[in-house]
Amino acid sequence: MKLKLLLLTICSTVFSMAVYAKPVADSVGVENQNGKKIILHKLAPKDNYYAIGRRYNVNPKAIIKFNNNAKMTIGNIIKVPTDRPFNEQAPVNQVKATQPSPTKPIKQEAEKAIADNKADAPTQYKVSAGETLYSIAKRFNTTVEAIAKLNNLRSNTITPGETLIIKSNTPAPVIPAPAPSIVAKRDSTSVAMGQDSSGIAHHVATNRYGISEKEEKGVATWMDDEGLDANKKLVLHRTAPIGTVIKITNIMSNKTTFAKVVGRFTDNEQTKDVIIVMTKNVAQALGALDKRFQVTLNYAPPAE
Repeated sequence: MKLKLLLLTICSTVFSMAVYAKPVADSVGVENQNGKKIILHKLAPKDNYYAIGRRYNVNPKAIIKFNNNAKMTIGNIIKVPTDRPFNEQAPVNQVKATQPSPTKPIKQEAEKAIADNKADAPTQYKVSAGETLYSIAKRFNTTVEAIAKLNNLRSNTITPGETLIIKSNTPAPVIPAPAPSIVAKRDSTSVAMGQDSSGIAHHVATNRYGISEKEEKGVATWMDDEGLDANKKLVLHRTAPIGTVIKITNIMSNKTTFAKVVGRFTDNEQTKDVIIVMTKNVAQALGALDKRFQVTLNYAPPAE
């Protein structure tokens, strides 16, 4: 008889644990960014980007990029970007687990959740090179005055890398704006002037027929070579003509710079599968942390 009671007690305990087991919940809360759910995670001892990525099923590189590779300090808040919609319906068992009181009306809790989801939460937006308050306001369907008031701006001047708080009237997709260009006439050709993330103007020549800009994405590497001046922004490319000025963007850091093609390169152990080889000076301007990293190239052949 005692043995039967013991077995019955064990079965009841296991069943209770299965019923009341809680799924992984958000750490301290969530934010709404353009309709996507951003999880706010409070750092605990032994936390790192890879552990947080596994916890929320998010690529660690995406978390590093979204937080600008912030230092992992216990107690700090890390934002975890997800592709899940902000107003997604929570699992039934999670709703039950997070109810503050069993006596609180379920209808009232549901109405509050719907109201929170409909609330138009402000968005944190990082300014890119060449953007203005007007272009940002137009993208978020708001006004320059509203952005300036929300961020306590004393003028309409903004700088690349600056973070603004924006409250859009209607959700709109964030599309990176192209850097503004100033075209100066010179004989039968024109010169397009752009700025990299350091604010220095560079020149990319195009002929009067308007040759379309080329874009390439792939792996870049840098090297110390006696034939290349490490203090100058020089690169080697497989096909771009010598003298071409290429706009290079580090996909991980979002930093941009310009460099001049001075020659070709062939495949070897170091340059296998890469699309461009650069001097150390270029890699440092792009904020490269590794010997090989992902980049985007934009260029047009020099005018003939």
